[in-house]
Amino acid sequence: MGAIGFSFLAFFSTLVGGIFALRFNDRLHYILSFTAGVLLGVVCFDILPEIFALTREQGTEVTNAMVALAIGFLFFHSLEKFFLLHHAHEGDYAEHHHPKVGMLSAVALIGHSIMDGVGIGLAFQVSGAVGITVAIAVIAHDFCDGLNTVSLMLVHRNTNRRSFLMLVLDALAPILGAASTLAFQVPASILGLYLGFFAGFLLYIGASDILPEAHSRSSPARSMVLISLTCLGAAFIYIVIRLSE
Repeated sequence: MGAIGFSFLAFFSTLVGGIFALRFNDRLHYILSFTAGVLLGVVCFDILPEIFALTREQGTEVTNAMVALAIGFLFFHSLEKFFLLHHAHEGDYAEHHHPKVGMLSAVALIGHSIMDGVGIGLAFQVSGAVGITVAIAVIAHDFCDGLNTVSLMLVHRNTNRRSFLMLVLDALAPILGAASTLAFQVPASILGLYLGFFAGFLLYIGASDILPEAHSRSSPARSMVLISLTCLGAAFIYIVIRLSE
């Protein structure tokens, strides 16, 4: 099975994760808490180590990728505040939701999923063994990508139908990304900057959107459960990454 075949497995993994979020949207605060931990885990245990590895291989400064991370964080913050008018006030956060924010977040995750497919395709250009290792890691966390896409859509008051549409696009993205590598290659230097920018985006939506919403109506007792789920999400990604190494 080559890159395209593994990208189809990523398609199904993403789809299952999103359907799970749609099916249990009445317990969205629990899903969101877990999702926040997943995003943190992806940044800390997947994206940042990949950035460090790329900079070591190229002999370049990791500072460039960290600047891209800060730009990604601040760019999305500015986009929400000044262009999408997403004013999230601590006391009444749950009353300020804009479907466009969810759509933009989902589009960014689709972009990430395309790069997942690109990663699979480029890894198979190196060798079959490297390709399989990368594909397993992508398939494992694509379940959470689908969950994240639907969660971000629902938390910003998008309909189930629109959320499912974005889920399908997110699921198709790895296939498109893997297929694209038949025609071109992405320079490693550009990939490092992209990963930094995307890490900043993930940190922003986790801290600014997902966690505040997850805790918006929770009691002190429930907050402990939600915090535990966030820790579990981060631990889950840590285990997945370690097992795929």
